[in-house]
Amino acid sequence: MFQPLQRLEAWLEASTPLPPGLTQLRLTLRILWWTAQEATRGPLTLHAMGLAYTTLLSLVPLLAVSFSVLKAFGVHNQIEPLLLRLLEPLGDKSAEITAQIVGFVENIKVGVLGALGVALLFYTVVALMQKIERGFNATWRVRAERPLSQRFAYYLSVILIGPVLVFTATALSAALLHTNLVREMAAIGPLGELLGLITRLTPYVMIVAAFTFIYLFVPNTRVRLPSALFGGLIAGLLWETVGWLFASLVSTSGNYTAVYSAFASLVLFMVWISVAWMILLIGATLAYAHQNREALILATPDQEPDMAARERLALALMQHIARRFEAGEPPPTRASLARTLNLPQEWLDDPLEKLTARGLLRATADEAGGWVPGRPPTHISAADVLAALRESQGGAARIALPPELEQALNEADIQHAHYLHAYHFAKEPPAREAEHASPR
Repeated sequence: MFQPLQRLEAWLEASTPLPPGLTQLRLTLRILWWTAQEATRGPLTLHAMGLAYTTLLSLVPLLAVSFSVLKAFGVHNQIEPLLLRLLEPLGDKSAEITAQIVGFVENIKVGVLGALGVALLFYTVVALMQKIERGFNATWRVRAERPLSQRFAYYLSVILIGPVLVFTATALSAALLHTNLVREMAAIGPLGELLGLITRLTPYVMIVAAFTFIYLFVPNTRVRLPSALFGGLIAGLLWETVGWLFASLVSTSGNYTAVYSAFASLVLFMVWISVAWMILLIGATLAYAHQNREALILATPDQEPDMAARERLALALMQHIARRFEAGEPPPTRASLARTLNLPQEWLDDPLEKLTARGLLRATADEAGGWVPGRPPTHISAADVLAALRESQGGAARIALPPELEQALNEADIQHAHYLHAYHFAKEPPAREAEHASPR
C-alpha cells in the first residue's frame, strides 16, 4: 500500500479526540473507505452477479405476477414507462428491450399454464425474493433467515402490494403536479421556478425513497432509518451518475454491435443488470457501515480465526457478558462487543451461535438485540464454554493414538480439567495450585 494511503488509514483508525466537525468527517470517510474495501474484495461482486443471473430468469414471471395484480387496479399500463425508466442507461436499446419484455409478459396466459404452471410461476418469483434477501443478509452479516411462514407472507406482500403502492405513489405525484392549483402557482415567478425544481427532483427522490425502503425491510435485522437513508441517498446518486456514464458509453461506442451482432441488446442488458445490483449492494454496505460505524475495523484480514482464537474469543465474550450482567448494566449488542474486543463483527457470529445453542447465552427479545447469560454465571465454567465450541467441530469421532501419546494427552487434560471446571464467570479465578490437584 502506498505511504499516503497508510497514513490515511491510520488517521481513520485513530481514536484521538477531534472537533465535532472533524470527528463526523473522519467517521464518514471511515465508512466510505471501509465500503470501498468491501467492494474490491470480491464477495459483493459475486452476489451482484448471482442476483443478475437470477433476475434474468425471474424477470418475466415477476412482471407477469405484478401485471396481473395491477390489471385489477387498472394501472397495468404503467409497467412499460417504469421499465423504460429503469433501462434508460441502455440508450436506444432500452425501448427495444422493454418492448420484448412487455411482449413476453402479455403472452403469458394463466389459463393455459394450469395449476402446475402457476405454481412454478410463483416459485420462480419467490426464489428471486429469497436470493435478494440472502444477498442483503450477507451484506449485513446476518446468518439466520426468516422462518418459512414469515418468509412466505413477507414475499407475497412485497410482490402483490408493493407494485400497487409504487404505481399509486407515482400516479398521485403526477396528478398533484397537474392540478389547477399547481398550474396557477406555476404562473407566479418564484413559485414556478420552485415547482419546476421539485418536478425535476421528483424522480431522484423516488429512487432514494425506493432504495431506503429496500434497505429498511429486506435484511433480516433491525436497520435504523438514518442508516437506511444514508445508504439510499448515496446509492441513488450512484444510480443516476453511473446510469449517465453507462448511457454515454453506449451511445458513443458502436463496436459492441459489430462484435455481438444480434446478441448486443442481451449483453448490454446483462451488464446493466449486474451494475444495478452492484449499486444496490453498495448502498446496503454503506447502510451497514453507517449503523456500525463506531465498530468498523479497517483492512479486516480475509482469513477466518483458527480454533485457538475462537476459543479465546468465546471465553472473552462470556466473561464480558457475565460481568455486565452482574453489574446490572444493559446487555451488550453484537456491535458493542465487536467494538470492545476491537474485532470484526462477523468473527463474533460463530461463538455467539454456539454458546446460544449450548444454553450458555441468550439473546434478548428487545429491539437492541443484546446478549445475557443463559443461566446464572455461577453455573457457567470455562470448561462449559470450551466444550460448546469443541463439540460442534467434528462430533465424537475417536482417533486411535499410540499408547504412550494417548497417556501423555490424558495427563495433560487432567492437569487442566480441575482448574477449568472451577473457574466460573461470577467470581475470582481459583488459585493456580488447584490446577495440579486431583479432580473430584
